[in-house]
Amino acid sequence: MARSSSSSEREARERLRRYQARQTVHESRVRRRLRDNIGAVIALVAVAAVATVGQIVYFTAGPGAPEPTPSASPSPSASPDAEGAQPPSPEVSEFRDWSGTLTLNEDLPLEITLDGMAAPQAVASFVQLTSDGFFDGTSCHRLTTEGIFVLQCGDPTGTGTGGPDYRFGPVENAPEDDTYPVGTLAMARQGGNGESMGSQFFIVYEESSIPSDAAGGYTVFGQVTGGLDILIEQVVSAGVEGGAPDGRPAAPATITAITIE
Repeated sequence: MARSSSSSEREARERLRRYQARQTVHESRVRRRLRDNIGAVIALVAVAAVATVGQIVYFTAGPGAPEPTPSASPSPSASPDAEGAQPPSPEVSEFRDWSGTLTLNEDLPLEITLDGMAAPQAVASFVQLTSDGFFDGTSCHRLTTEGIFVLQCGDPTGTGTGGPDYRFGPVENAPEDDTYPVGTLAMARQGGNGESMGSQFFIVYEESSIPSDAAGGYTVFGQVTGGLDILIEQVVSAGVEGGAPDGRPAAPATITAITIE
């Protein structure tokens, strides 16, 4: 009788041990699944947040000029001699209106006016660079077709990273309501840096709302008064390389001449 009782107790203890072992395995699996699920949720939230921020930055950031110092996203550092060079004096603008023609691809003339009273430093720089032939042969390197609607030009490297050997600022003649009408000529600059303007400028081909940042808005220095419809037909309508909403124009747009007086 004692042996039977002892055997029963051992069997009971063994069953209890196996049950506890199964419970431990089960609980471990539950904890692992819970941990994996939490990790997956966190990863999805992180991806969604990055995508949302990317969309906000992508569609609200204004035309960026990559020329300033030091380096800043998405702009590399300026050329070594840019720090010591001085921009043309605002007096070069003569504080008056200028008129002329900006020709793309040899046969696409854009009639333009410059406002030397409202933006004397930007106009002085544009007039001087034009006189020096700086823009001749440069390509318009950026077209945006969603959020903001601009064609950006004036970079001698055609990459969005170049400019003259000087930078200037601050921002002049920016619209108070952040609205840039059709035909606006404005200076591109580095985000948040009003002292980073060089040679890059943009043409607004469809009214755009471009939010101000820490530096303010964007210097409006002139207007396209004729030929914009042809620009839209020949360049803008072709879109961006690869079908993206922001990038190099699919149809080449090269400045072949600028005349102003």
